Amino acid sequence: MEPDDFADRVSRLESENRKLNERVRSSEQDAAAARILAGAADRDVSELSTDVRAIRGEVGELRGEVGQLRGEVGDHRKATAASFNAMRADFADLRSDFAGLRSEMNTRFAQVDAGFIEMRGKLDATAAGQAHIAGLLQRLIDDQNPR
Repeated sequence: MEPDDFADRVSRLESENRKLNERVRSSEQDAAAARILAGAADRDVSELSTDVRAIRGEVGELRGEVGQLRGEVGDHRKATAASFNAMRADFADLRSDFAGLRSEMNTRFAQVDAGFIEMRGKLDATAAGQAHIAGLLQRLIDDQNPR
């Protein structure tokens, strides 16, 4: 014997079954969409991983180049410092040479000054002698020509 509400219960069960089937289909569609999205995300992650590896490689190369440039700058700095130190030594030598030349020049000027003083004395003595001779000659002339 069938209970009175059997038809209602079957109807409700069929309705629930339809709803469950719809939910299962919807879940299957969601799962398929999720698989598609997961595949796309997996490809994106794979591409990003490739990009990250490439960037890491480039960064590594840049590190190497920066290290090389640091070495070159350090070498240039050392060479420049050595050049400046050599120039300082050359200038110190030049100062010493100029000091020696200045001292020698002053000595020579003193010798020239002494020579001029000596010549001036001789010229003064010669002029005095000539004046004395001129005076003697004038006296002789005056003595020979009385007025």
